[in-house]
Amino acid sequence: MRMVVAGLGYSGAAIAAEAAAAGFTVTGTAREPGAAAAVSVVRFAEAGPAIEAATHLVVTAGPEEAGCPVLLAHAAAIARAPGLRWIGYLSTTGVYGDRGGAEVDETTPPAPGQARSVHRLRVEEAWRAAAAARGAALDLFRTGGIYGPGRSALDDVRRGTARRVVKPGHAFSRIHRDDIALAVVTAARQQSHGARVLHLVDDEPAPNADVVAEAARLLGVAPPPEVPFEQASQAMSPMALSFWAENRRVANAATKAALGIAWRCPTYREGLARIMAGG
Repeated sequence: MRMVVAGLGYSGAAIAAEAAAAGFTVTGTAREPGAAAAVSVVRFAEAGPAIEAATHLVVTAGPEEAGCPVLLAHAAAIARAPGLRWIGYLSTTGVYGDRGGAEVDETTPPAPGQARSVHRLRVEEAWRAAAAARGAALDLFRTGGIYGPGRSALDDVRRGTARRVVKPGHAFSRIHRDDIALAVVTAARQQSHGARVLHLVDDEPAPNADVVAEAARLLGVAPPPEVPFEQASQAMSPMALSFWAENRRVANAATKAALGIAWRCPTYREGLARIMAGG
C-alpha cells in the first residue's frame, strides 16, 4: 500500500508517521523538503509521479481562494492513478457554522457562516466530484480544534499568555493530533466505498477556561484569573473573534462506530496529560 500525504504540516507529519508504522509506504509533500523519519519527502510541485503510484491519498492542505491546491496542481495525476482507491480530506467542523450551542452530527447539513468555511465546503464538494470520477472512496474528516505537543494550553500557561476567557454556554470541540493520525490511518485501512463524513473531535466539548485551568493544575501553578468574554474580546484579533462567534457541540459516536476505535485522548484531560508525558 502506497500513501501520499499532501502536506507534511503539524497533522500531516503525524499521519505520515502513523501510516508508516502501520505498514504503508509513505511519501509526503512539502514546499521545501527536509528530513522526515520513515517517510520520503518530495516537493509539492513535483508530487505527480508519487500520486500516480499511490493507492491512498491524504490531503491536509488548506483551501486557497481558487480551490484546493492539490486538485489545482495534480488533478491530472489523480485521474491517471490506476491504483488509487481511497482519498482522505481534512476539512473543518466550521462548515456547520454557528448553532447556538446545539449539537451537530455526521448527518447534519452544513451551513457555513465564515468565508474560510465556505471555501472548505466548496473544496469538499470538489473532492466528492474528483473521487466519484476516479471511482475512489472518500472520507471527509471534519476536524475540531487541533492541539498536541507544542500547541496546547500547556504552552500558553508556560509562556504566561494563557487567559481563562469565560463566555457562559460556549464550548469548543477539540482533537489531539495523535487521534487525527489514528482515525485517518484506520479509515485508510478499511475497505470503504462512496463518500463518508467523519468527525474528528473528542468526547467532551469544553469551555476555554476549563482547559486552561487543567493545564495550570498539571504544571502546578495557579491558573490565570477568569476574564469575561466581553472584556477579553476587545484585545482579540479578527481571526480569534471569528472562532468565538460560533458555538456548536460536535458529536462523534457514528464516527467512532464506523472506525471501530476509541480515542487515545477522549477528553482534553487525557490529551494534556499525554503531552506532559512527552506525547
